[in-house]
Amino acid sequence: MTQGSMLRKITDYANRADPYPVYAELRKTPVLHDEEGPYIVSTYWEIHGLLHDPRLSSDARNLGPQAVENLADEEDPALPPAFLRLDPPEHDRLRRLAMTPFGPPHTPRRIHAMRGELSRIIGELVDEFADRDRIDLVDDFSYPFPVTVICRLLGVPREDEPRFHHWAETLAASLDPDPDEDAAERRRVTQQARSELGLYLAELIEERRRAPGDDMLSALAAGHGPEGQMTQAELLSTAALLLVAGHETTVNLITNGMLTLLRNPDVLKQLRERPHLAVPLVEELLRYEPPVQLLPQRTPLADIDIAGVTIPKGASVWLVLASGNRDPQRFMEPDRFDPRRKDNQHLGFGSGIHSCFGAPLARLEAQLALTELARRLDNPRLLADPPEYRRNAVLRGPRHLPVAFDGLRGRDA
Repeated sequence: MTQGSMLRKITDYANRADPYPVYAELRKTPVLHDEEGPYIVSTYWEIHGLLHDPRLSSDARNLGPQAVENLADEEDPALPPAFLRLDPPEHDRLRRLAMTPFGPPHTPRRIHAMRGELSRIIGELVDEFADRDRIDLVDDFSYPFPVTVICRLLGVPREDEPRFHHWAETLAASLDPDPDEDAAERRRVTQQARSELGLYLAELIEERRRAPGDDMLSALAAGHGPEGQMTQAELLSTAALLLVAGHETTVNLITNGMLTLLRNPDVLKQLRERPHLAVPLVEELLRYEPPVQLLPQRTPLADIDIAGVTIPKGASVWLVLASGNRDPQRFMEPDRFDPRRKDNQHLGFGSGIHSCFGAPLARLEAQLALTELARRLDNPRLLADPPEYRRNAVLRGPRHLPVAFDGLRGRDA
């Protein structure tokens, strides 16, 4: 099969509900390419090696003007690229500055200290199901939960959270366009949301500079340390990254997780009875149904020889993380969902210097959310399988997940 036809299969919406047979076919040629299009890398060790290779750039500007134009459709062109889209040393400086108020070594307990707040948010959302016998897990839980968490993390006032929910939903929709939607109108609405979000964040940053709190935005705005502080534009870009990238991946992780549990009722029962299973279970979900399926728009800064193929400098490279996670050369019985799997060094959060910045928070959110849903929903069951998926081939997850249940157990049940 040619690279072109395989590329069409990967992006074909008809395969969104189950892309894994396509990936199995893809792995027969670990680095696939023909005369046109990107180099597609699909096997675990090759992906892992490239994620740790400093010659592979994440800066779309190295792919040329067309890539920069495509990037402008996804991000605010008035802001510099987020550190996710940069290479060292710019990437390293910005990531260190962002990490200072977020996690070790400077604030090692920030995520742990959020556990109680996360549990309260989850409990309040689930309480709203009390008089219902069915929900759309995406609209009623998976979407509102992580954006509320990000608001609390950044220090957005409670009364402004509904505005953040609106902006997050609008920006998320821009990543998953409806083919029947007017493209020009979508771009207008998206740009308006970006502008409104940027203005709001700029005002909030100034407020935090005048009167700092214990939130992450106050710490980023203060920027005390040997490397100084971010510029205003870098602050805005980083805050927007936390909102959009962190929100979207967590929505998919929780939704894919609940879908997998409902397809495996024995595991759902085990989680209900033994909540400590949540930690390895989420790791297996990140391998088995990762929220980020592939990383496009990578490019070598020099020729790279891998799996008998030379990927030339300046070429476009796609790393299919979800395929690597099902590689039988790395994982035994890779198509089996096994929460007790040993040596589960998956690619669900990437690897190397660009490994997911928000991984500790996403893990905790998913662990607490799935445990509470398993504990409190009585006899939950799918109303559609497969459910309706989003069109996005990169950020894969159900757009809706209708679930029926017989009642709601109390918080102390």
